[in-house]
Amino acid sequence: MKKMFVMALAALMSLGAVGQTDDPVIMKINGKPVLRSDFEYSFNKNNADGVLDKKSVAEYVPLFVDFKLKVAAAEEAQLDTISSIRKELDGYKEQMVLPTIVDSAYIEREARRTYDNTAARFAGADLLTASHILFFMPQTATDEQHASVKHVVDSIYDLLRAVPKEELATRFAEVAKEWSQDKASAAQGGSIGQFGKGMMIPDFENAAYSLQPGEMSAPVLSTIGYHIIYLQDRHPFESYEFHHQKILDFLDKRGIKEASASAYIDSIAQQEGITRAEEIDKLFNQLIASDMETKYLAQEYHDGTLMYEISKAQVWDKAQQDEAGQEAYYNAHKKQYKWTEPRYSGIIIHGKDAATVEQAKKLLKGVAEPDWAETIVGALNNDSVKVVRIERGLFKKGDNATIDRLAFGDKSQEVKVMKSLPETAVYGNIVKKPRSYKDVHGQVTTDYQNQMEQEWVEGLREKYAVEVYDDVVKTVNKH
Repeated sequence: MKKMFVMALAALMSLGAVGQTDDPVIMKINGKPVLRSDFEYSFNKNNADGVLDKKSVAEYVPLFVDFKLKVAAAEEAQLDTISSIRKELDGYKEQMVLPTIVDSAYIEREARRTYDNTAARFAGADLLTASHILFFMPQTATDEQHASVKHVVDSIYDLLRAVPKEELATRFAEVAKEWSQDKASAAQGGSIGQFGKGMMIPDFENAAYSLQPGEMSAPVLSTIGYHIIYLQDRHPFESYEFHHQKILDFLDKRGIKEASASAYIDSIAQQEGITRAEEIDKLFNQLIASDMETKYLAQEYHDGTLMYEISKAQVWDKAQQDEAGQEAYYNAHKKQYKWTEPRYSGIIIHGKDAATVEQAKKLLKGVAEPDWAETIVGALNNDSVKVVRIERGLFKKGDNATIDRLAFGDKSQEVKVMKSLPETAVYGNIVKKPRSYKDVHGQVTTDYQNQMEQEWVEGLREKYAVEVYDDVVKTVNKH
């Protein structure tokens, strides 16, 4: 088999080894050195053209340190040994390795197999290109219905039969557009494209194969209706060489290169007596040793995955689940959650009629607001009949046209009416300020998460040693 690797490994490794002498350590996080090139990769990527909040090198250093501290915490917690995270990281390695391998012999075998299977399906029969005019006829149709449709089909056939042969293709397309009930092909002048044996309804196919190019069939009854068929072309199934590039394009869209690389890895691993994962690790290490851009991209993915997982566990999930903490945070920072305009807290009721809407409102007496929607829907709707639909929320002006008109009195807005439930009303109250943290829950949660993260990072800075070498920082992008 011909195997091609897209990597000049030995030469690039030797260049990389020389280059390391000019890549000083810019900082140490928990005793782990970070090279200047690592910092530069991250800084340049996050301050590229198009980035809105660009940072100077000095501004970026503490952000980068915080990122590396979180990675250090994740590594200490051995998150990269957890099976789900290990699987994700291993999957990324495979994604990086597969595109660097092409097994042309494997691809060629698959292309030949695809051609042979297709040719066998056609069993040596010609390929046809045809158009048709179709009138649908259900199998349960009465004799009278058959006779009526057949009369129309015969009339169209007689009309087309009178057309000179050199004009038949054009006239057939015109009639198909106007009369054929197969709307998809009618839009194309009746064209159904190219097909071979076994691809069409038997009655239609038999009639089509009896024609020569330029000929038209008499009306043919199939299981779906009456057809008049015009044959544009017929020819034998072409050679493998003729279809070769199309087959390659077809296989490429279906991931043949990745499949060939995967098969190659399995084959080499078996020959070397190691597991597939070990073979991928070996190829991955060769790849990142030969390409610094890939090395830092891979490091970014590794660190980013660990940072996400540790942040999720230490901050995001905790803040989301800590309702007592959210409430305490809100109570301590109420001033920052003041509204500049009132809100409407309630529901929109869409009902089949006015009586249903009034009934829905009566059901809410003594019911707590969070339970309004469930109370109405549970009492009035059933599995087969829906007489109401409810929209619940905390709305400010501009959020919902129906609320703007019916709750805030904005006559310039239109009530959005549902066809099946034309009666619309609102039920609730205008509130001028948040009644609790739940009225500003999203903002409070975000702010509470930010506070937790700040406290967590401060703890990491106390726990792990951080050394930043300012003399090296000054050389970033200047060497």
